Amino acid sequence: MLNCSMGITAYNEEANIGQLLEALQKQRLVNVSIDEIIVVASGCTNGTVKIVKNYKMKDKKVKLLIQEKREGKASAINLFIKSAKTDLLVLECGDTLPYEDTVEHLVSPFSDSRIGMTSAHILPVNKTETFMGFYVNLFWKLHHQIATRSFKGGEMVAFRKVIEGIPSDTATDETWIALLLKEKGYKLLYVPEARVRNRGPESITDFLKVRRRQLIGYLHLKHLWPSAELPETMNNLLVLKLLLKETKWNLRSTLFTLGAVGLELLGRILATYDWYLRKHNPYIWEIAPSTKTITKQCLR
Repeated sequence: MLNCSMGITAYNEEANIGQLLEALQKQRLVNVSIDEIIVVASGCTNGTVKIVKNYKMKDKKVKLLIQEKREGKASAINLFIKSAKTDLLVLECGDTLPYEDTVEHLVSPFSDSRIGMTSAHILPVNKTETFMGFYVNLFWKLHHQIATRSFKGGEMVAFRKVIEGIPSDTATDETWIALLLKEKGYKLLYVPEARVRNRGPESITDFLKVRRRQLIGYLHLKHLWPSAELPETMNNLLVLKLLLKETKWNLRSTLFTLGAVGLELLGRILATYDWYLRKHNPYIWEIAPSTKTITKQCLR
């Protein structure tokens, strides 16, 4: 039996945290056991903590760690790593939802002692009829295709507790974890069967909030670790090749694809401006409201 600790990072996740905890309690497990579910609530100002406390009263596996002041996701992850009692850790964002067999698929590969980290397959709930929905689905399709070729972490990962933590001022937490595990000689594995739902930005404003800080995170990583190898999602030639293969060349798809490329370029320009001119590192980032609700209707 592979025993694991679940870690959920949460900042004002009252819209999703309850159904996320329910989804974890209902996981179909055969070779895996979830020994504890640790929610790190960072500077929450809504009903997140109250909801978790209610689940904690009914399920002794649920534990709540409260950071009175919001210190960033990396700080919350470090607290989870320090507090977890098992040697296998599963990390999930508070605004996502796993399928019933996700944890089983994500953790089972650790029966091989050479595996140090696994990553789940992200499936957005955004509808493709709108431009932003099209972009979000295209983004995660390319992410999936690249991850099958070269490991790329995402919204839900599992890893061995062989590191003490990551830099508290990073906005690219899963990349740091992957690099540290790889440096220790472990193999990294993408697990497409381990599926998790998220909701991408529904507006250009929210997109730019999310994408700018992701890209700044990579610039910050290279600043601290110049020899670090960035994920293949930053390989422009590979991304372009996959994009051309993915695009359906009708009028709507072509226009939306060109718009997506333009939006990505804008994000990169703004991230470069933020990092080099503004000297800005958004490791405590501004929330994108449209990404925070995954309703049951979305999952149909």
